[in-house]
Amino acid sequence: MKNLLYTFWLCCCFATVIGFSNVEVYAQDAEPKPQIAVKTLETGEKSSKPEIEPLITKIKESADFSTTSNLNAPNLNRVGIQTTQTVPLSLNEAIRKALENNNNIEVARDDVRFQETQLRSLLGAYDPVLSVTPNFSRSSSTGSDGSNDFRVDAGVNKLFERGGGSINTFFNNSQTGNNSRNNTTFNQTSGLGTSSSTTFFSNLGINYTQPLFRNFRVDNTRRQIKIQRKRLQQSDADFRRQTIDIISQVQRTYWDLVFALRNQQNQLANVNLARENLRQVEVRIGVGTAAPLARAEVNTELANREGDLLSATEQVSITENNLKTLLLRDPSATEWTQAFVPTDSPVYSDEPVIVDDAIKDAIDNRPELRRLRLQREVTAIDIDYFKNQTKPRIDLVSSFSLNGLSLGSQNTGTITSPLILDPNNQLFTNVNANAFLLNQLNATRQALNLPLIPNSSIPTVTASTLPNFLNGGTTRSIGNLFRSDAPNYTVGVTFELPFGNRTAKANLAGARIQQQQTDAQTRAQEQTVVADVRNAVQAVETSRQRILTARRARESAEIQLEGERKLFEVGRSTTFLLFQRENALTNARNSEIRAETDYNKSLSDLQRATSTTFQLNNIEVNSPMNDTDNND
Repeated sequence: MKNLLYTFWLCCCFATVIGFSNVEVYAQDAEPKPQIAVKTLETGEKSSKPEIEPLITKIKESADFSTTSNLNAPNLNRVGIQTTQTVPLSLNEAIRKALENNNNIEVARDDVRFQETQLRSLLGAYDPVLSVTPNFSRSSSTGSDGSNDFRVDAGVNKLFERGGGSINTFFNNSQTGNNSRNNTTFNQTSGLGTSSSTTFFSNLGINYTQPLFRNFRVDNTRRQIKIQRKRLQQSDADFRRQTIDIISQVQRTYWDLVFALRNQQNQLANVNLARENLRQVEVRIGVGTAAPLARAEVNTELANREGDLLSATEQVSITENNLKTLLLRDPSATEWTQAFVPTDSPVYSDEPVIVDDAIKDAIDNRPELRRLRLQREVTAIDIDYFKNQTKPRIDLVSSFSLNGLSLGSQNTGTITSPLILDPNNQLFTNVNANAFLLNQLNATRQALNLPLIPNSSIPTVTASTLPNFLNGGTTRSIGNLFRSDAPNYTVGVTFELPFGNRTAKANLAGARIQQQQTDAQTRAQEQTVVADVRNAVQAVETSRQRILTARRARESAEIQLEGERKLFEVGRSTTFLLFQRENALTNARNSEIRAETDYNKSLSDLQRATSTTFQLNNIEVNSPMNDTDNND
């Protein structure tokens, strides 16, 4: 009997040793293959090859195996994701994708372009404007002849940015015709000429108005252009701020995905340990060294770990979707069905961050402060303009014009007419013997016994019917513009002095109040920026220390688990205590990778807080249009 009991005891011990040897071997196999190198504390190197693909295969294999103890393994397939189609993704590639595809960045970029169009629209006020006005009119009244008037007026108007002057050049032509029968000229042979009924008039000139006091240095047009230039720069600052925020979100989400995948890996290893523990318990129950109640304890722990694994898998999907939202433009893109595989490992540096230097970078670079500084420049422009509007208006007004005239096509020549004519004879062609002057002369000569003056002796005069330079149509009138007797000019001054001028004074006071308000907003924003930088620096330092403490905790947890296993092998520990050590190691590993990813996230937050994201990530942002013709 004693030999039988001794033999049974030896068999149980042998089975126990074999079982725990298998547990240790499987536990070693279940150790997660490092997607993120745990040696980053020493090296700080980045991985160039994705190490998560073996994990995906291992998850599928682990999810598919079945044992007699548990046939309901958790399904780790993610909805809508084909795990066979993986996309290796580095952090730089993620940032590049965001810059190219992110819709919020596109909105901010479009706002800059829109502000550029607004500036071009305002600059159009200085474009020359050509106007042409053809016009035909007819006027008539009862008892008089009607007249037709055809006019073509053309001009070019332009404002000058420097000095605020304006110029108006004009070139007008008109043709007026009537049906008058009284407008008759005579020729030398017949005495009657042709009837002229059309007059041609041309006018060429320039008007110039120059402000001398108010609106000389600044007017409303130049004010609006200057303000729009600042608005454009503000939209550029908003674009940079939006881009920096998106890049920071990409960096943080990238490291969150790194942690989520590593956490899933650790939870899978923990599930595999629990499954092997369950298998060994089944062996013990089979040989009678463990009570069936031990199965329930292990099954409970296994179910809890499988639940943690499912939660970790869900977190992978959530984090990956958040990253895809930042990187993809189209919700129907094929990348939504692919698994992103981070290839970068968290970096680590012992170099401390100098707070004063970080604050200086933030004060110099933060887009929010730049926007407020530009807003103060806007209020300064308003103050300058409204101060100018309180001055009286004194404008120099000048004009110079050339006038040309022609009387249509006429029969030119000469006409001979007696000097002593009958005033009642409208045609002035016949000499009247009874004319008063002629009668007086003959009476005097008769008294003196002198012969009377015969009609044939009356002197005559010969004159041209129409000057040659007036004979012709529109071409002749335009040609007459450049005759020496054509120029006309005027020079004058316009004075305007509003009494009280309360509108301009009130606007000036309001602009000064807005400037004070902007100064207060700037001081408040500077305090917010300083606090943000200090918090970011503190987060970097805290994360660095957390990495060191988490590493020590993970190393201690590994030692504790190894000791607990040895105690369990010799029967001096329980399954409950062993599970506690295994869970503690899993939590320590997660805490370590969480500390490493949090450190990298804090670095991205520091980049955002100091607005050094572009420089540190080799990103060049083009500035908006800069009109060099503008003189502020």
